[in-house]
Amino acid sequence: MKHELILLAGTKETKKALKEQLQAVFGELIYITSYACDEGIPKYFTDSLIVYSSSLIAPEVQEYIDFDSCTIIQARRTVNYEYIDRIFELPPGKKILYVNDFIETAQEAVSTLKRLGIDHVEYVPYSPLRGYPGHIDTAISPGEMASIPSSIPNKIDIGVRLIDLNTIMNIISYFQLSEQLTIDITDRYTRKIIELSQKLGAINRHAKTLNKFLTKVVDGVNDGILAFQEDGEITVFNEVLERMLGITAVHAKGKKLNRVFKNIELNHFLTSHQDEDQKYFTLRQQNVMVYRFRLEAERVIVATFKDMEETLEMEKVRKRELQRRGYIAKYTFDSILGNSRHIIETKSIAGKLAQSELPILIYGETGTGKELFSSAIHNVSSRKHNPYLAVNCSALPEDLLESELFGYEDGAFTGAKKGGKTGLFEQADGGTLFLDEIGDISLKLQARLLRVLQEMEIRRIGGNKNIPVDVRIIAATNKDLQALIRKGTFREDLYHRLKVLSLQLPSLRERRTDIPLLIENFFLTEQSNITTIDDSVLEAMTKAPWSGNIRELKNTLLYMMTVAENNRLTINELPVNDHNFAEKEQTISNHSLPEITMSKSEEYINILSVLVTLYENGQRASRQKLHSSLGQSSTPLSVQQIRTRLKELQELGYIHIQRGRIGTEITPAGVKWYKNQKENVLTIR
Repeated sequence: MKHELILLAGTKETKKALKEQLQAVFGELIYITSYACDEGIPKYFTDSLIVYSSSLIAPEVQEYIDFDSCTIIQARRTVNYEYIDRIFELPPGKKILYVNDFIETAQEAVSTLKRLGIDHVEYVPYSPLRGYPGHIDTAISPGEMASIPSSIPNKIDIGVRLIDLNTIMNIISYFQLSEQLTIDITDRYTRKIIELSQKLGAINRHAKTLNKFLTKVVDGVNDGILAFQEDGEITVFNEVLERMLGITAVHAKGKKLNRVFKNIELNHFLTSHQDEDQKYFTLRQQNVMVYRFRLEAERVIVATFKDMEETLEMEKVRKRELQRRGYIAKYTFDSILGNSRHIIETKSIAGKLAQSELPILIYGETGTGKELFSSAIHNVSSRKHNPYLAVNCSALPEDLLESELFGYEDGAFTGAKKGGKTGLFEQADGGTLFLDEIGDISLKLQARLLRVLQEMEIRRIGGNKNIPVDVRIIAATNKDLQALIRKGTFREDLYHRLKVLSLQLPSLRERRTDIPLLIENFFLTEQSNITTIDDSVLEAMTKAPWSGNIRELKNTLLYMMTVAENNRLTINELPVNDHNFAEKEQTISNHSLPEITMSKSEEYINILSVLVTLYENGQRASRQKLHSSLGQSSTPLSVQQIRTRLKELQELGYIHIQRGRIGTEITPAGVKWYKNQKENVLTIR
């Protein structure tokens, strides 16, 4: 005889899941017809066994049932063992929203989970008609996924709750099925429990294997690694940390932090409430940098311990590699020599500009040290640990410069490198790119460079995607860019993008007092055997115009060192065909030096005395200032007389008259003569 069972459920999802369960249990012994309230009940039931999926649907279906002829079984429901592992994967103590269509159903389900011992998380029952604490970020639901609030990011389906074994036994009893069938059904349930145990066992074995693998990985890294729960219980303590602290992992794991670490300052740092921080410590006479961060979801704090000596050695290796590849700034502000007021002021301004992230445009004649300043600026900026790349824009043809700056894709043009090439902008990402001789680039490249500065992204030649870059641009030129703008060969919008900050480098003519120091340093760096340089040579070099600035000075010294016959440089080693010194020789040969009479000598001494005082006070030496200062001396002079005496002193090589606000400067030869005369005066007196 064929037995029939009517299954009534609240939703079609529940109807489908419970019907599949009952069919799996009873097979062909019981014919099962199922209906869902949300789809509508199409008929009136008489003389039937009716199974409710829940007592909550009774009011909805009572009008379709003849209670005098029908038997009602209200199913008890339990967790769906097929998806139970999803709950076990949730971290202990985590607050979880349990979502169902009715709050009573949600409460009943939570009660079942706790009764079964699945209570490692904190459940919050919820239905769409109720509110919930806003800080919850994870929800589970037995198939009612549409009821989970959209604001919750993590949604987990744990499957429709199944009919429990007690309800199954009630159905067997109603139909008076054989004892053997009861045994078969019980065996099936037992088999399901065994399958679930096997599944959980496999998960556990996989977790253990993964844990062993992770332990090997953690032990294999070069830093000490510590992890502990918010309550201070240590869970991770790797081999490197064992060696650093002289504490074994066996002793540390499972214990509270303050029982293992005796350093109070370290304990205070590790348990700080800040999300992340780092600090130096000396542990067992070893300098260590400890970096700590918090895993909020897991409520775990992780700390890494870095050996500072090892870290510094690695940093040296990294810098050597960057230098080998040309990606490092070689110069600092200490590399820029000079004690003159002009160079000190320029270095001070450059140091301030370095603290900004804005583009810088460096102006300066050829040979004034534009790349030195660019490199020094990078080395004191926030980007000093990142790449520094430099390119001379005038040294490469337009197409080659474009491919160097922006890179290209594979096959972008004939002869392109297989696999493409990364451009300088990408290579300098996070660092600084120095564009020397920016005034020489074409209008086409100016347009591309302007886009990079505006959008901070580049596109490779032949590419179809934009690549974001974070690069600080330092550009340099020895040309008048505003004149180029008027001629139409340089874009005004690019000029203003590059010249957000600007730096004007002084020429060597403006810092003549630095020439002796530069010469001395050059002999040291070149390991020259020159030990003496005649005053006449030093005087000639100090007075020379140096249109090529420091580069020309260096080349001249290289020439003189090469032709010198001993360890002394004399006037004879000066390059005779050099325009700088040809004028001097012609002046010396065509004009006799002024005769220094007794009266003139006193006037010269007084003038040089004022120049020395003004120079030491950092003041300009104009003729008006000289006139005012000499008015109180033993040789008051008119402005015209001062002009004549200054011209004579310049012919003698004792001063250098400069135009503009710089004024007149005393030369080393003038200082020497002045000191000799002062000593003679003192001796006579």
